[in-house]
Amino acid sequence: MPYYGIFPAEHFVIATGRTLDGEVAPQILWYFQDETIAVPRNGWSAAGLQGDLPVWADLAAWNHANPLGGAPQHPPLVWLGAPDVLQHAVLAADGRSIAVGTDSLAWRLVPRLPLNKSWFDASSLAFFGGRPVKIRGTLATDAFVARTVWPEDFRLPENPVSSALAPESVAVRQWLRAQPRGGAQSPFAVESLWRRPGLTGPRAGQPVLGLMLNGAQGDDDEAHSGHFALMTGRIGEQGAIDDWLVNNFYTLDSESEKGIIAAPVPLDNYLADLNSGQAWYRPSYMLVATLKEERTAQHLQSAMARVYEQFYRHRLAYQHARANCTGISVTTSRILGWRVPARGAESWLKAVFALPWRTLRERSLSKGKAIFDYLTEDRTRLYPAAAFEEMAADLLKLASGHAGRQLTAFEHLLAEDVAEILLVRVPQFPSSRAWGDYPVETSVEYRARLPQDPAEQQIIPVPRRIFPDALRDPQASPPPPLRSDYAVAAWAAAIVALIVLILGRLLA
Repeated sequence: MPYYGIFPAEHFVIATGRTLDGEVAPQILWYFQDETIAVPRNGWSAAGLQGDLPVWADLAAWNHANPLGGAPQHPPLVWLGAPDVLQHAVLAADGRSIAVGTDSLAWRLVPRLPLNKSWFDASSLAFFGGRPVKIRGTLATDAFVARTVWPEDFRLPENPVSSALAPESVAVRQWLRAQPRGGAQSPFAVESLWRRPGLTGPRAGQPVLGLMLNGAQGDDDEAHSGHFALMTGRIGEQGAIDDWLVNNFYTLDSESEKGIIAAPVPLDNYLADLNSGQAWYRPSYMLVATLKEERTAQHLQSAMARVYEQFYRHRLAYQHARANCTGISVTTSRILGWRVPARGAESWLKAVFALPWRTLRERSLSKGKAIFDYLTEDRTRLYPAAAFEEMAADLLKLASGHAGRQLTAFEHLLAEDVAEILLVRVPQFPSSRAWGDYPVETSVEYRARLPQDPAEQQIIPVPRRIFPDALRDPQASPPPPLRSDYAVAAWAAAIVALIVLILGRLLA
């Protein structure tokens, strides 16, 4: 049976945003007018959203009123990208057709987006050729138009290789960086870090809760920190992972060069979409907890449904320092009761002086404010790798009974339900794109990756996406001030005070 995360696919209806007019929140439909999506068959209700509360206070109130193990809430949509699926397909050596059983179909790829700098090439064909693949696309009259190509041999083995890894963030970091280029050209690999005594390895139908970390891109100097997401799902037949649901948060206010739209996305679509799939850009890593019960995964996914509803309504604004993909995911986890250890700010002292220095050097107050906010944000909420390392190490401690703290209700059930903890390495798919690397997690590492000459930096300008005012939630309040807003005010007050002091001395 196919699933979208932990939910059977039969609970959903497949359509496009245009054909669902009036049946789904208009804010959602606006983003997915011409995209294939799956929506809950019985609809998704926004009832209970407390418009007078900030988003995170509303989520905390929901969490308090909806105990673990209660009725699950389906995501408001799942972004499928294409309506048709071919499984166990094999690409012909010349790349012109695909074989499905005894049938042969002509195929072609969806068009490359104008801002996408690389594409499927001979190295891609060599990588996928001869291995069974799952293809999402559209069956046209003359060919199958492929949008996603996923290698079906990327799956969980019955008995993963056991590996010893200390339950410490530094050990997880060493694993991430152990392979050349962060594993971009290494084989797909699954390692078992911990298994509850008396239990066997992964089995079909077993619920999972996971962390997704994507590495640094090799040709985009704005993407060295990687990307982060939380996952839920069920193990498929023979260890398949393609139907797991990745909760991908991404800015809604610009048109991605990859065509990404923030949404819950099947794992094969998230990693292998020919334009937006992360595996075409960089190596990826997953921390997967197989579960005896689905209750914590179900509760997490239900919370994500609520967060997405707020996100599409623009009541939660994506902000690169305060609320990026990592910050939204970690904050949601903490509100549910998973007290993810915090690393704290990189340096308030550096931030204080970096603000005016960057402002004057770049002649841009916005860039000065940005560096202040980056340097003063909790690194566990800012850097994808920091979140992955801290959450992976903490989950190992929870499962093995060495958390060293009194557990919340969520942590207690999560620790009780974990059957096995796996680390999964997904290589970058070969294409005309440069190879990626492991993600950085400090400003020092980030600067070291940048070319010294700003003219050599590779940055892809993208157009803005203007959200219609008519669709904005009238109850939405403006986002609170940034820390840098207060810093600018403090610097302005200090400068005014200094000028007054100097004038006073001169006029005395």
